[in-house]
Amino acid sequence: MKKLLFQFDTDSVPSVFDVVVGYDGGADHITGYGNVTPENVGALVDGTIYTRGGSEKKSTAIFVGGGSMAAGEAVFEAVKKRFFGPFRVSVMLDSNGSNTTAAAGVALVQKAAGSLEGKKAVVLAGTGPVGMRSAALLAQEGATVILCGRSLDKAQAAADQINKRFNVQISAAATPDAASRAAIVKGQNLVFSAGAIGIELLSEADWKDEASIEFVADYNAQPPLGFGGIDAMDKGKERHGKKVFGALGIGGLKLKLHRACVGQLFDSTEQVLDAEEIYALAKKMA
Repeated sequence: MKKLLFQFDTDSVPSVFDVVVGYDGGADHITGYGNVTPENVGALVDGTIYTRGGSEKKSTAIFVGGGSMAAGEAVFEAVKKRFFGPFRVSVMLDSNGSNTTAAAGVALVQKAAGSLEGKKAVVLAGTGPVGMRSAALLAQEGATVILCGRSLDKAQAAADQINKRFNVQISAAATPDAASRAAIVKGQNLVFSAGAIGIELLSEADWKDEASIEFVADYNAQPPLGFGGIDAMDKGKERHGKKVFGALGIGGLKLKLHRACVGQLFDSTEQVLDAEEIYALAKKMA
């Protein structure tokens, strides 16, 4: 029985990255659909749940992706609502790679720290999918988290969404320029960067001498990196007395985790992999 993975993407063109990792994760065949919405996903789900029976059904699975976490979450919920009784298949949400990337980054820092309980954390440029998921996972580990964005309204909206979804208490801050970002990291223990490609959010001078900072983690692999003075390959490397994780240092675990999650989808029809489940696996793999 072939392992079939159906990729429901909220963007117009399904992600090539997700297709490659899906095959590497064990799928025999991947079919991608673009512009998937809660309104049109029902018929697609029906095709996955009514075609195979018994133990054969576990060889069909669904992956929800796309650039927007909000759109992905809406499709993910619509997919789950279509299931009933034995008419279900396993499903995974990873819009913009956010669940697997954030889970890998936080898991690596958590392992190095031993515990994040009581730590003070800031996520720069945190209003995107990876930043929001990172903030959520840090808060669930007991850290006090500030989520930053260029505008307070956008940062607060993201924080409110996280707090409602994960039952945590994340605060928001506006950091529209280099000076405000340099100021916000003072007194923090963990500093994450989840900004767009090609934007340095924090210069080396702004973090290297801040005694409170213990860990620095950056998700941007293309120079200039989110943090000055680090290397994308850093994986717990000590720089200026802090442990540093670069995007490629995090990316190794992210890719292994993504593949492992895809493989797990075919273990049964009951797998529902969102941030919590993916992070639990990341902690085991870190």
